[in-house]
Amino acid sequence: MTGDGAAGRSSRELFRRVMAFEPVERIPALEWATWWDKTLANWEAQGLVIPEEPPLGRGEALQRQFGLDVHAQYWVPAHTGATPRAPSHGAPIIYDEAGYEAILPTLYPRGALNAQRLEALRYARERGDITWFTVDGFFWWPRTLLGIERHLFSFYDQPELYHRICSDLADYHLHVIESLCESGAPDFMTFGEDMSYNNGPMLSRDMFDEFMLPYYRRVIPELKRRGIRVLIDSDGDITRALPWFERAGIEGILPLERQAGVDLLKLRETHPRFLFIGHFDKMVMPLGKEAMRAEFERLLPVMRQGGFLPSVDHQTPPGVTLDQYRAYVELLKEYCGKAALS
Repeated sequence: MTGDGAAGRSSRELFRRVMAFEPVERIPALEWATWWDKTLANWEAQGLVIPEEPPLGRGEALQRQFGLDVHAQYWVPAHTGATPRAPSHGAPIIYDEAGYEAILPTLYPRGALNAQRLEALRYARERGDITWFTVDGFFWWPRTLLGIERHLFSFYDQPELYHRICSDLADYHLHVIESLCESGAPDFMTFGEDMSYNNGPMLSRDMFDEFMLPYYRRVIPELKRRGIRVLIDSDGDITRALPWFERAGIEGILPLERQAGVDLLKLRETHPRFLFIGHFDKMVMPLGKEAMRAEFERLLPVMRQGGFLPSVDHQTPPGVTLDQYRAYVELLKEYCGKAALS
């Protein structure tokens, strides 16, 4: 069953119970990150017809078509259409305090949130689907403004500016939480961070504690007060950084990229109540059904413990055919049934 009105618990109820380590007849078959545009283009050439189902977007409607448990996400930006864009990926938008002052009127909009996305969340919640939202994190957002290289120097060269940006961002997040929850609290949220790559975090614990921890601690209590599960979205090997997030009040993490060396079984041993989403190695998907089955067998012991939803450990690559993806979904649903929690 999915959140489409079939008998039994809704997708939302299943999600909430699994994240609380409570008994369920199955765990949700979730694809937390919907598909690359190139992947969808390839699948359309192979015969996929992508439905239009207002008020859902194509991503949510396609989840339903594949028979997955449906989720609706709203990434709430900290910028507006008037905010200058970086001239190239990783390039700076601002260089200093004066630059920040100049673009500040275009940041942190206090007006109404996106009506279309709010309607999609409302519609999904009423159907019993999973709802969540994402905001820029306290590593991600300063990097967006300062550019990749300048951002890493800013911890030393521009600490006052870094703290000002994060303080303004935390204030904005509190506004977003209040506005979003007027019509009902989403089931979970993520801070977009991407502060790790295959060799671990891109800053030290001391830098995390000084420049990020105070702002997490300002925002996270308000999320928890409303019953929203709090997760981090960071690519790469987050093993060393996971305890830092845990101290900040973060409850879980995704996508747990296998190619970066993340080992979920070891993380569960050291963090038994932490929540995990993802970790299915996307690189096995083109190898066929038996390779995918072996990957699910690797994950099944943790699936049966609760607090973990398997999903592609990032978006499905364009090299995966439509038939291979359908085989993946078939296995995902099979193993979500095998992972019933008693």
